[in-house]
Amino acid sequence: MKFMISGATGFVGKALCAELRRRGQSVSAAVRSETSWIENAKLIVVGAIDSETNWVDALQDADVVIHLAARVHVMRERAADPLAEFLKVNLHGTLNLARQAACSGVRRFVYVSTIKVNGEQTSATQSFTELDEPSPQDFYSISKWQAEQALWRIGQETGMEIVVVRTPLVYGPGVKGNFAQMLAVATKHIPLPFASVHNRRSLIYLGNLVDALIACSTHPVAAGHTYLVCDGEEISTPDLLRQLGNAMGCPAHLLPFPPSWLRTLGKLSGKSDQVERLLSSLQVDSGKIRHDLNWVPPYTLQQGLQATAESHRRLGKKS
Repeated sequence: MKFMISGATGFVGKALCAELRRRGQSVSAAVRSETSWIENAKLIVVGAIDSETNWVDALQDADVVIHLAARVHVMRERAADPLAEFLKVNLHGTLNLARQAACSGVRRFVYVSTIKVNGEQTSATQSFTELDEPSPQDFYSISKWQAEQALWRIGQETGMEIVVVRTPLVYGPGVKGNFAQMLAVATKHIPLPFASVHNRRSLIYLGNLVDALIACSTHPVAAGHTYLVCDGEEISTPDLLRQLGNAMGCPAHLLPFPPSWLRTLGKLSGKSDQVERLLSSLQVDSGKIRHDLNWVPPYTLQQGLQATAESHRRLGKKS
């Protein structure tokens, strides 16, 4: 079976290409520039992703497309029309790829979306499922939700099998963004005001996501379904900090501080979104993919956090 991976040089893409090659699969990696490199994968430069991108060479003889490439969160947005920029890549770029994939004879198209399509948070007793009414609340998740809907229409029109995978926060060796910031803070022995936080959040380890994507690419039952994926174990912010700190030899020092005060500080500092992610719950029910595909995450949450922390510690020693 031949796979074409978009976003192949990204955090998930590199790990996915490596695992596919380890399993003896043929991999074509679509990249944006000639400076990219991935071991044991055929690289095809496609340039910027939009409605005009030419995917013909990358799609040659491909059986499955796993579409990872996307415009994600921009910390310092400078676009005059941010939604248009997100739609340019995440909607129109995706549809262009899907149409060309169908014309090239691709059998299955696996689209990596986001749990943010379901919403930003859950209550302490709620978990997101595939049956929930979508509630995207920012430009990124709106663009992903629109792409999902359009892909189902293309699947109906062309017969190409569509699978949508919505993920919560992905972590693992080499992770960047907010999780990397949390790792950095955990090594500084700074007292942190999260002992009174009692939230529950679902995450997914990189190795588990890669395994789930391969299952969605190959299992006959997956066609035509949306799946929510996660490690299957929820964790609170304070417990996450404790586990990361212990794994890096820097035990967390957590102080009790009312969450309402933290939210106020977040508003005053202009960091309400970041603070809310540390305080709120977001639980994911992955029962459907486990039932349909008999999928079991190969790594536990503890194993994933340990591997992530150890990698961060090793990189810190080299720098």
